[in-house]
Amino acid sequence: MGDGDCLVWGWREGVVNRLRKWARSLLCCLCLLGFAVSVSAAPVSDRLFQEWLESFYGVAAEQGIKRATYDRAFAGVTAPDAEILKKAAYQPEFTTEIWDYLDARVNPRSVDDGRIMAGVYGKTLQEVEARFGVETSVLLAIWSMETSYGAALLRSHRLHYVPLALATLAYGDKRRQKFARTQLVATLEIVQSGDVTLDQLTGSWAGAMGHTQFIPTSYLAYGVDMDGDGRRDIWNSIPDALATAANLLHKNKWRTGKPWGYEVLMPQGGKRFKGETKTLAQWQKLGFSRPGGADFSGSEEKAELKMIAGDKGPGFLMLRNFFILKRYNNSDFYALAVGLLSDRLAGKKRMVQPWPRPAGSLSAEEKFELQELLKAKGFYSGGVDGRLGSNTKKGIVKFQTQQGIKPDGRPTQELIQALRR
Repeated sequence: MGDGDCLVWGWREGVVNRLRKWARSLLCCLCLLGFAVSVSAAPVSDRLFQEWLESFYGVAAEQGIKRATYDRAFAGVTAPDAEILKKAAYQPEFTTEIWDYLDARVNPRSVDDGRIMAGVYGKTLQEVEARFGVETSVLLAIWSMETSYGAALLRSHRLHYVPLALATLAYGDKRRQKFARTQLVATLEIVQSGDVTLDQLTGSWAGAMGHTQFIPTSYLAYGVDMDGDGRRDIWNSIPDALATAANLLHKNKWRTGKPWGYEVLMPQGGKRFKGETKTLAQWQKLGFSRPGGADFSGSEEKAELKMIAGDKGPGFLMLRNFFILKRYNNSDFYALAVGLLSDRLAGKKRMVQPWPRPAGSLSAEEKFELQELLKAKGFYSGGVDGRLGSNTKKGIVKFQTQQGIKPDGRPTQELIQALRR
């Protein structure tokens, strides 16, 4: 998600009341997202695509998909979704640094909103934790990472009808063809099971679905009917969505009550051990320690030394739960963000060591402030979410041009000082 992908709530005043009101109305709003949201992107008939759809039924039929199910899923679909192919072809021209990635996901807003959601859904979270052994703070962190506690699902223009999205990729994207065909058959199994109505079967352009963003095969493997209504509904039932996320971790051997890892202070020359795995006792003997002098728990547990920002950044000793988080999303950035956010939501201390940010760059709090100032002065109309994407950059350039500053679009200390003035 980029600029404006999060629901805009007050940064300082009124957040509690607004979020509670939003939480109560979320499910009602989701039910209003119609089938037309997704199908309207491809109104022009495409004969070759229709021929492909007809031929693909043979593949689906071999997996037990009934003709009535297939016809129902693709009723009214006549052409691939051009927007899906555009998104599939897009390759970002920049690499996100770990500190920018974390700023957008582990910040005062995601922590405050998570604590409010813990209050709103406290009973549900406790029941899920008791059943699957996955801590409430971890589930909230995943929910935040995936859809900003469901807020992204209210952005109907970002959602796609999943059968059409996957059929488009299977038909027109050679790189994702195998993946898309497998996921499309799984989607048709979901349709056939009746867990969700067709008008609610929405997801990302690549088929990730619901509050906790499951691809269809993962949904079939881990989906849970937590609320007992006979359906595994991760789109509209928050209990089902959270339980499904917990079930994925549980079935991958989540270790209840164990940490995901530790931020560590490294001894002189300690970075030479990067990527190595040793017991915590062995790491401690080599001079690795925790900030503040806290002890490592479980001295015989094995941990891998990771330096996610490179040799100039802090080190982490990653335990088994870190790698289980990567079963959800196979990214060190993602697993670290979930770990750090879950720690904050559980009331634990934040990181001590700084990231090797370039001189003059902004902190997470200042990125929110930057968007607020640009918005207040009329240079930016997107969401205040701390994610400095293309829309924020355009706002910066407009402000710089007006002020006679070199319009490079860079979010710097110099820029925010000028905005404050």
